[in-house]
Amino acid sequence: MSHWEAVRAALRAPRANPTRSLLTMLGVIIGVAAVIVVVAIGSGARELVVERIASLGSNLLVVEPGAVTNAGVRIAGGNAARLTEDDAAAVAHDVRAVQFAVPLVHSGVQTVHGDRNWPTLLYGTGPGFLEAHDWEVTSGRPLDEEEYAGGSQTALIGVTLASRLFGAVDPLGGVIRIQGAPFTVVGVLAPKGQTTSGKDQDDVAIIPLQIAKRRVFGANPGNLRAVDTILVKVSAASDMAQAQADVTEVLRVRHRRGNDNEDDFSIKNLTDVLRIKDASTRAFANLVAAVAFVSLLVGGIGIMNIMLVSVLERTREIGIKIAVGARRRDILSEFLIESATLSLVGGLIGLVLGIAGTVLAAVIAGWPAIVSPTAAAVATGSSLAVGVAFGFYPARRAAALDPVVALRHE
Repeated sequence: MSHWEAVRAALRAPRANPTRSLLTMLGVIIGVAAVIVVVAIGSGARELVVERIASLGSNLLVVEPGAVTNAGVRIAGGNAARLTEDDAAAVAHDVRAVQFAVPLVHSGVQTVHGDRNWPTLLYGTGPGFLEAHDWEVTSGRPLDEEEYAGGSQTALIGVTLASRLFGAVDPLGGVIRIQGAPFTVVGVLAPKGQTTSGKDQDDVAIIPLQIAKRRVFGANPGNLRAVDTILVKVSAASDMAQAQADVTEVLRVRHRRGNDNEDDFSIKNLTDVLRIKDASTRAFANLVAAVAFVSLLVGGIGIMNIMLVSVLERTREIGIKIAVGARRRDILSEFLIESATLSLVGGLIGLVLGIAGTVLAAVIAGWPAIVSPTAAAVATGSSLAVGVAFGFYPARRAAALDPVVALRHE
């Protein structure tokens, strides 16, 4: 018997019992589909997280006041007001890797234009804020150095705030009132979308730091130079961990924190957020991959069972083939090919269903559908390997039949 005849015989058997063959392949189908969907969803979710973190700005460190101890009592960082404009200037001057160290104050405010009003997030900031966030102005112009230095009552607004206050009217040159103080809109920011926490980054207004302190938020009477946050932009060629350590050292020296004292500030590294998200995604992927493995195992056992039944049903046929000259390796090849075919077809069906499930999940969840060719190849190859591995015993058993005994089988 030639290999081609063995292939034809192997393909003929599943077609004779299509329902049984489909049920046999079910475990493999589920396993392969699960692998494709999980890898695609994980890749799409990571892409979305990377995109949203990148929208915050690349190579960013966010320095905020930390909790301090006063007379044995822990005081929240926001109440301690431990960061100043001078801290930002020192970080920019003393840490070579830092491109910008931007002091800022921020809070929710009420904005008004004409008969419209809208609550939004206001940033009072120094120069470099847009550069740190990789944020462009699509209409109008950014704030200039004189406006930052003199505390001019000019503002940049996001597209969401522009839509809420101005509707379809061009907001450039329009006046909005922020907590009662008038500001002229000189620019509209490029859309950024949502953060990883779902906050709308485009619902925002930006004004110079000094005017924010004087006219909107009010200066801290205990420290006129106090700020809420320092945004640190690190150069792309620099090591983020080393830059964070250098910033920490500068601030500890300025705040006179001895070796035995904890930091009175905290530094958030946005790459850590991505690392945490990645760990969560991997844990989920590993869990479902285990389920997929079990499905493939169950599918393999099902294939082995059905092949043993097939050997039993075709015992007399096997005896006849051996009697007319078929070699035992021909019988082995025929049953191995049949088993591998069942598993491979199941894998291909699972691949199609997995891709369809990925597209559906992407539409529902609203993130990119990323089907990895590597994952597809591995999943399909695994299904073929399952068929060969679990089909070997039935095939060997068929090849080992005594032709005399097989011919007597009814």
